[in-house]
Amino acid sequence: MSTGLALLALSRVEFTLTGPHMVVFAVSATVALACVLFHYEVMNLFSRKLPELRLPRRGRIVALMLVLLSAHVVEVWIFGVTYWYLSAWPELGTLSGELMEGALDYVYFSVATFTTVGFGDIAPLGPLRILSGTEALVGLSLITWSASLSFLELQRDWAEYRRPNDV
Repeated sequence: MSTGLALLALSRVEFTLTGPHMVVFAVSATVALACVLFHYEVMNLFSRKLPELRLPRRGRIVALMLVLLSAHVVEVWIFGVTYWYLSAWPELGTLSGELMEGALDYVYFSVATFTTVGFGDIAPLGPLRILSGTEALVGLSLITWSASLSFLELQRDWAEYRRPNDV
């Protein structure tokens, strides 16, 4: 039994947080909070204004989808620019792989991470991995949040459609 514990102890890697890890953690938390607050404000504002729009039912749903997609694009770019900015300091980490487009590679990586597709042709190294993990969680959460709002608006739309006096 003690041999098994000794082997377990030898196989463990020390858990250390360095200054660069803490910097990337703080930046990750700040960017995540900014994206969540931005997404909330977009959804809140547009869901209140949506009924006031003098658009047909179909137009309101399409407008909602375009606004939500635009919000996601902004959030992806926020993360992409953050990767690009942090990679200027090698101790904070970098992206490795097939980098061919310069700054747009960081946005491409951000799209793959935000949507949790993760193609694998570009990978984060070092403390920057903290940001990519945070982005995946934020992206998954915001995409499902958008889907929830879309579903609620579609339910409202379907209820209007079923009314006999619908125009």
